[in-house]
Amino acid sequence: MPPAAKPALKHEPNAKTESGTGNTIRSVQTPAETPRRLPNALAGAEPQRRPVAAQPLSQSSRQNGFNFQPRIPVLQGEAIYHGWLPVDGIISGQLGASGSTLTIKQRPRNGAAESAPELNGEITFKDMLRVNGHIAGRVFSQKGTLIIDASARVDACIDVAVAVISGTVNGEVIGHERVEVGRGAIIKGDISTPSLSLKPGAVFEGDCRILKEENGDK
Repeated sequence: MPPAAKPALKHEPNAKTESGTGNTIRSVQTPAETPRRLPNALAGAEPQRRPVAAQPLSQSSRQNGFNFQPRIPVLQGEAIYHGWLPVDGIISGQLGASGSTLTIKQRPRNGAAESAPELNGEITFKDMLRVNGHIAGRVFSQKGTLIIDASARVDACIDVAVAVISGTVNGEVIGHERVEVGRGAIIKGDISTPSLSLKPGAVFEGDCRILKEENGDK
């Protein structure tokens, strides 16, 4: 009598095979076993890393051997500036003769470096301009509003429509519409305006001249 036929082996894609026997063990590989099923060529290789998105400039600078922490821009708003600018940081943007955009990321200053202005020249703007750092020279706007932050210092002649001062100003202040001096502000210079608001806690050293409004009203 001929021997009984052996049943056909069922092959599965992820099945284990005993070494040297060719017999198939009918147990399906689980995801947890995947790392042990890598080929020998990849056994000692490091796991693949996912692509990393571009890091911020400050983190990239730390990897290059120094710690760069940019501070708030000295000016916030659209303005035209003529003068000199010392830079201790990184300049990025597009420069051109017919108009362009320039971004400056500077390190926070400390010690004696704080006495030097970050901008020294003439600043002209139209709508609104906020000063967050130390500037010197002249600030002018025929119809604009100038906001001086509590941490800012302005060693300049200010000639604007509206001046809202919360920081330190050394120089003459002309507000053709009004001047608002907040708590903690320090002004050393004359103020000329048709409307002056001086809150308790402010320091003002100088003369005040009340101007006649442009429409002829007092």
